[in-house]
Amino acid sequence: MIRDRLRRRSRRNKGSEELNITAFLNLMVILVPFLLITAVFSRMAILELNLPSASQQTEEPKEELKLEVIVREDGLIVADGKSRIADVEKKDGEYDYAKLSELMQEIKASNPDVLDASVLLEADTKYGVLVHVMDAVRMHKVPDPKNPKETIQSELFPEIALGDAPGAGS
Repeated sequence: MIRDRLRRRSRRNKGSEELNITAFLNLMVILVPFLLITAVFSRMAILELNLPSASQQTEEPKEELKLEVIVREDGLIVADGKSRIADVEKKDGEYDYAKLSELMQEIKASNPDVLDASVLLEADTKYGVLVHVMDAVRMHKVPDPKNPKETIQSELFPEIALGDAPGAGS
């Protein structure tokens, strides 16, 4: 009798068992789109450095303009890295972006090859002020030669670097 029971059990167990992968597939259906959506794609940036060669080191380095626009609470300072070029005072409590733009145009006229400028900010400078200063340094409007009633953007100093303003005594 016991043998008969064992034989019956062994017959039932000999059938092929299926692997239940439903739970695994459910996990993959949810996990794959989640990973694709949340993946962070990083873009590689290449910095091109122009290092001087040995023959260039023997020559006298020519002075190149290092334009800086320093944003202070009381106004704007335009400098060349060593000395002040001009101060742009506030007008009615607001920064005078038009005067800054005129000054940038004059500097560009005397230094047409210079493309870069630094905007140095105090810690509590508002974002809107930064945007207006960058716009005044980067571009200015000129009349369109094809249609004098329209204006187009002309490039001044398009390569802008941001930084912290030096101490108030500088």
